[in-house]
Amino acid sequence: MDDPAPVIDLNADVGERPGAAGVADDEAIMAGVSSVSVACGFHAGDGETMRRVCEAAVRLRKAIGAHVSYLDREGFGRREIDVSPDVLADHIAQQIAALEATAVLAGGSVRYVKPHGALYNRAAVDPLTARAVARAVADTAAGLALLAPPGSELLQAAAEHGIAGFAEGFADRAYRADGTLMPRTQDGALLAPEAALEQGLGLARSSRFRSLCVHSDTPGAAVLAVALRDRLIGAGFEIRPFA
Repeated sequence: MDDPAPVIDLNADVGERPGAAGVADDEAIMAGVSSVSVACGFHAGDGETMRRVCEAAVRLRKAIGAHVSYLDREGFGRREIDVSPDVLADHIAQQIAALEATAVLAGGSVRYVKPHGALYNRAAVDPLTARAVARAVADTAAGLALLAPPGSELLQAAAEHGIAGFAEGFADRAYRADGTLMPRTQDGALLAPEAALEQGLGLARSSRFRSLCVHSDTPGAAVLAVALRDRLIGAGFEIRPFA
């Protein structure tokens, strides 16, 4: 019997651009991915955008995740906000609940949570922030998974709270030698398409990651997502949601 094909998920952050054009761009990205992390209004998005994106995800059979953030629309969630763990947990719970209500109306449900921007980076290294995120996920709904960097405090907190945690890699972002992402402010932080495809395939082959992300604000994201999907399938991978 042949060995089963290795499995990988492709995810994209969506719902971050308002209006019909933004939703149309997100739908184009969905063609290449298996999971979509939907902005819940704290860093971007609004009720109408969430509704339309969830409807598209259900129609296209994509797993829906809550892309939760610090309350920072002005800074697009990329600024570290000084907030207590209790308030942070409450904010995260609010975002998950809002997206779940929207997803249910669209005929789907929220299956995982992925922090955004500064919250993602801080929860990766700060145990208090990581535990606040995990507590909010565990208390909001049973069975939600959590997407986080490999070896992070966030994955450790997920395990402590009985949450299924999955490691994520970034196809379109450059990594530093220590395995952390190169800051967006540095030249070369965003990879060119061919480099992103090569990195994505390399990350998948490393077996360290269950999901790979293509950012929706990367130029040519929809084309890149489809090309990465095709390259992974050509290399023998099965594309399947992790949650």
